[in-house]
Amino acid sequence: MLEMLITARPGDLGHGLTVRRVLPYAKRRHVGPFVFMDHAGPVTLAPEHVRAADVRPHPHIGLSTVSYLLSGMITHRDSLGIRQDIKPGDVNWMTAGRGISHSERFTHPESFAGGGLELMQFWVALPEADEECEPAFDHYPQALMPEHETGGVWWRLFAGSAYGQTTPVRTHSPLFALHARLQPGATLALTGGHAEQAVYVARGAVTHGDTTAEPGQLLVFTGEGDSVTAGPDGATLMVFGGQPLGERHIFWNFVSSRRERIEQAKADWREGRFALPPDDHDEWIPLP
Repeated sequence: MLEMLITARPGDLGHGLTVRRVLPYAKRRHVGPFVFMDHAGPVTLAPEHVRAADVRPHPHIGLSTVSYLLSGMITHRDSLGIRQDIKPGDVNWMTAGRGISHSERFTHPESFAGGGLELMQFWVALPEADEECEPAFDHYPQALMPEHETGGVWWRLFAGSAYGQTTPVRTHSPLFALHARLQPGATLALTGGHAEQAVYVARGAVTHGDTTAEPGQLLVFTGEGDSVTAGPDGATLMVFGGQPLGERHIFWNFVSSRRERIEQAKADWREGRFALPPDDHDEWIPLP
């Protein structure tokens, strides 16, 4: 059943890097365990502006971040000492747990290639039992992700389980995330087995009954048996969902089931008790 249609709000991360912020939404704080979603770009910056667009080191707790590129490249560095180039189709799953800091830099010549940088970033809440787990970063190349094409519909599953397929991506709760492309008039039947799921339109348009969703809009579904159909120009979609984990508090980059844990994280960042990436520690984003 279609529950609601959400239109993303515009956001500016500074220096020309703009986003469409989809989740959280005032009337829908999460879809399954997904508590945050941004769609950045596509954007192309002049070489002299690239350095200013870098996302300096900043902290997270209580969540996993999922970075999925449609084009361009990002260089990830974190406080575990990991440095990883993020490329289109790869899955980069960073579990903050009790605390991690990281940066996202655009220093590589391919950072704004392929029509410009275009990034989907999700935050996935952790179950209460795992909120204070050891931080970790896992990189999975595109070749490991299941793909399928039939009836004018192509999809790549990049997290969890859907349509009888399962990725190698290590998650902490039942969920899925899918990148799909639909030819004009093609229909995608939503996967079963997930309490909540959503369809985000990156390009083109889709319909569900009398409702049309265009770029920057998210259709939220509960239950089983729904589908979406592409309009005359086709559609590029992000489809995701899973089992909700209960209420979560969010402040800045911190997610927790406990308000007092958020306050502790704020104090820890303010007082310099978070480790910084060992090869990117000369600057950082201050607590807002």
